[in-house]
Amino acid sequence: MIPRYSRPEMVAIWSPETKFRIWFEIEAHAADAMAELGIVPKEAAKIIWEKGGKATFDIERIDEIERETKHDVIAFLTHLAEIVGPEARFVHQGMTSSDVLDTCLNVQLVRASDILLADLDALLAALKKRAYEHKDTVTIGRSHGIHAEPTTFGVKLAQAYAEFARCRTRLVNAREEIATCAISGAVGTFANIDPRVEAHVAEKMGLKPEPVSTQVIPRDRHAMFFATLAVIASSIERLAVEVRHLQRTEVLEAEEYFSPGQKGSSAMPHKRNPVLSENLTGLARMVRAYAVPALENVALWHERDISHSSVERMIGPDATVTLDFALGRLTGMMEKLLVYPQAMQKNMDRFRGLVHSQRVLLALTQAGVSREDSYRLVQRNAMKVWEQGADFLSELLADKDVRAALSEDEIRDKFDLGYHTKHVDTIFKRVFGGS
Repeated sequence: MIPRYSRPEMVAIWSPETKFRIWFEIEAHAADAMAELGIVPKEAAKIIWEKGGKATFDIERIDEIERETKHDVIAFLTHLAEIVGPEARFVHQGMTSSDVLDTCLNVQLVRASDILLADLDALLAALKKRAYEHKDTVTIGRSHGIHAEPTTFGVKLAQAYAEFARCRTRLVNAREEIATCAISGAVGTFANIDPRVEAHVAEKMGLKPEPVSTQVIPRDRHAMFFATLAVIASSIERLAVEVRHLQRTEVLEAEEYFSPGQKGSSAMPHKRNPVLSENLTGLARMVRAYAVPALENVALWHERDISHSSVERMIGPDATVTLDFALGRLTGMMEKLLVYPQAMQKNMDRFRGLVHSQRVLLALTQAGVSREDSYRLVQRNAMKVWEQGADFLSELLADKDVRAALSEDEIRDKFDLGYHTKHVDTIFKRVFGGS
């Protein structure tokens, strides 16, 4: 997590101040539940809230204690005792460190999910707006990077919208899966703490009790969460790579907004580089990289170990902060994306009608010519366009074998661009519904 690729709201979730505040709330809610069960005095639970709730935890003091104890939760509890006083002896009754650490991590991941969901909503809104703006902007579709058949730029953006809508659904599911709480004590048996305490803390923290925590919350939940973030990152890269290709000088059908005063190169003043989309490709690589250690965290020794701990201290903040930044950057890029319909038309016409080859092929087969012969007839005329710069329509009209099967009007009819866009409305209804 570095400031260059961070936004304040997400960073705040992972700050020491936020972490210790969540730790306190977990402990204080647990004390409340134990007070109701008659395990600790109600007055003690009240004092814990009154003194701890108003306190500003001293990060340096906690770090100082940890240097001696070599244990972060004990350091926090020691500092809390300095604030609360004698009633602090009722804090952490029957609990173990993982109860605090795991529940806190899941609270943070849930809060991070809510920011990411809002990010996705903003991106979806931008994609929908631009898709309708260019619903009928005809452009060439490419397969293997080579001209294939016409589509519209709006359909390209509708595809991206549908993909990110799926990403949003996955994140909603991942949020639900990660939103569990464990207050079950050593090895997760509730031997020293009543399960009703866990239920109370879970409700107060916006979570649900983990069915079997074994002292730690099972890491398959976290693996799925970070894998979901990785898929979102891959979708970001897919759209970013599309923009990068479209901005190439030889294509230039769309490009990132180039602001006044912006510089593209320290050496070449003419440059307008796709720096945002290239940056998004790099950020996506990082978010995907965090999925692997999350998967490796699933296999812990027996009821618990802490091999996952160092990993999660890094990937929790880094993955969510990086993805939040990337989604924000992608949204801004798509909102301001410059689109050049004339260049799209020019590129489509560059190979003088070749994009209509399939229609001619199908017309020949429907006229009684075998598919093999139809393919041969169309291809031999298409190669003249590739190799000699000929005009595809003119070559077909001059080919006696083609003319033996098709009239001039029938051939010319196969060069109608509208044929390729006749189902755009259907695609948009599938993606956006009736709106």
